[in-house]
Amino acid sequence: MADHAGRRCCLGWDFSTQQVKVVAVDAELNVFYEDSVHFDRDLLEFGTQGGVHVHEDGLTVTSPVLMWVQALDIILEKMKASGFDFSQVLALSGAGQQHGSVYWKAGASQVLTSLSPDLLLHEQLQVTCCLDRGSGANSPRHTGPLQPSRTLWRVPPSGISPWDVMPPGDAGKACFSISDCPVWMDSSTTAQCRQLEATVGGAQALSCLTGSRAYERFTGNQIAKLYQQNPEAYAHTERISLVSSFAASLFLGSHSPIDYSDGSGMNLLRIQDKVWSQACLGACAPHLEEKLGLPVPSCSVVGAISSYFVQRYGFPPACKVVAFTGDNPASLAGMRLEEGDIAVSLGTSDTLFLWLQEPRPTLEGHIFCNPVDPQHYMALLCFKNGSLMREKIRDEMASSSWSEFSKALQSTEMGNSGNLGFYFDVMEITPEIIGRHRFSAENHEVSAFPWDVEIRALIEGQFMAKKIHAEGLGYRVMPKTKILATGGASHNRDILQVLADVFGTPVYVIDTANSACVGSAYRAFHGLAAGTDVPFSEVVKLAPNPRLAAAPTPGASQVYEALLQRYAMLEQRILTQTRGPLE
Repeated sequence: MADHAGRRCCLGWDFSTQQVKVVAVDAELNVFYEDSVHFDRDLLEFGTQGGVHVHEDGLTVTSPVLMWVQALDIILEKMKASGFDFSQVLALSGAGQQHGSVYWKAGASQVLTSLSPDLLLHEQLQVTCCLDRGSGANSPRHTGPLQPSRTLWRVPPSGISPWDVMPPGDAGKACFSISDCPVWMDSSTTAQCRQLEATVGGAQALSCLTGSRAYERFTGNQIAKLYQQNPEAYAHTERISLVSSFAASLFLGSHSPIDYSDGSGMNLLRIQDKVWSQACLGACAPHLEEKLGLPVPSCSVVGAISSYFVQRYGFPPACKVVAFTGDNPASLAGMRLEEGDIAVSLGTSDTLFLWLQEPRPTLEGHIFCNPVDPQHYMALLCFKNGSLMREKIRDEMASSSWSEFSKALQSTEMGNSGNLGFYFDVMEITPEIIGRHRFSAENHEVSAFPWDVEIRALIEGQFMAKKIHAEGLGYRVMPKTKILATGGASHNRDILQVLADVFGTPVYVIDTANSACVGSAYRAFHGLAAGTDVPFSEVVKLAPNPRLAAAPTPGASQVYEALLQRYAMLEQRILTQTRGPLE
């Protein structure tokens, strides 16, 4: 690291599902340092698989909060050992896996403000593990400080609630009301979702209010479950953080506010005026507003770094902490989307990020507050049947060869002679369809297509679905609209050509392997530049430019205009056949 001495920079952090990552970005927006800690590999004592604990009901999914703290300790110590010059860090920001929540126990704020630089963070935020079935000789119980070398973090035995409460007087060391915190993979709060929707007048009313209908993983519903099932733990909680604001709190040495963008993934924030919805708060738990604190703009400087980091690692006292946000909003910043742009991540599942000016909340997808422009919004759509479906069709129809797969796309014409296909081997999120459905140009369902027609039908269908549902959320092509493509399939130019043709928009690619981390560093620079007073695009103008990968073929818009209408009509036909006419 000696080569980088004196290199002024911002740090970007990402507290994701499976690891904690960091990048350092200099004033010219070059990444010159990166590191990570992988939970399953580097922190075996916590017993996670994929960074989480899946409980016996198969619905409850949690992560040990102390694991995230210990991962931060490890990275900082590695940076220190490498000679990283912390004195040159101007500011830092970060991202957290969306929808996860952390419950700070009463008294935690005093611990945060009085951290000793002689000890690691996790040594000072030790959680006391208390699992109690009740009284009796056969009741399993362990009480005592958790030592890093001991393997105590496991899924609770059958019959013991995962919402394990910490005794109220544990020597100031028990900083968290519950030791394993719910994360985005949790789907155990269906009852709470229905209660919340009923309170505000239904799913569409909740979507118009908060940007999304009620989802099991969303934080408001998780809080409601905790309050209903473990009121003692809730009563002993002084502050509820998202994973993002929890991580920011560690750097601040005090409770960090929740930012607008990540806060809009809770079913609690009114996205139009960016304040907590009193109706939603009341439906979830009492005194919730004081436990959440007031939300702040995503580009806010929430304070200077804690003296703990100044004394232990050599951060400058003036180093600023810019509000942390969710990993999806941070990725939007990392990809440098602008108004009218769309990002398409073509991975195991496919994800769309949209920059919107006037959103139209519906029963599908999500509307979040924009992390880099408080006047605008971002939308997110997720499609489960992404690359796994593309790989299945490749194996079945192209002898497991991407080269043969590409030849099929090259040899078939735009519009596939009117043949359309729906390919959902697992239940899709958007739309809720499962199975494979093929239609001829006359809209008759058929059992099979020729191999090359099948491949084009798959790719065209995937991208037509994306465009239709993006437009349902308010997306419109603008003169300067571009698509930024990432993920494994973005390396296949023939697939990207179909994407450009269907959307009628040029497709660019950019190296965004750590888009949430890099976006967090960019946002740190944005916060330093007075946030809303300076456009984000101005702050990141020196960042590497994406390169053009595919431009729309002349005449493509005319070909797909009619096909898109047919695809939407056939999708509704399948949905009606699946659900029945009354649903």
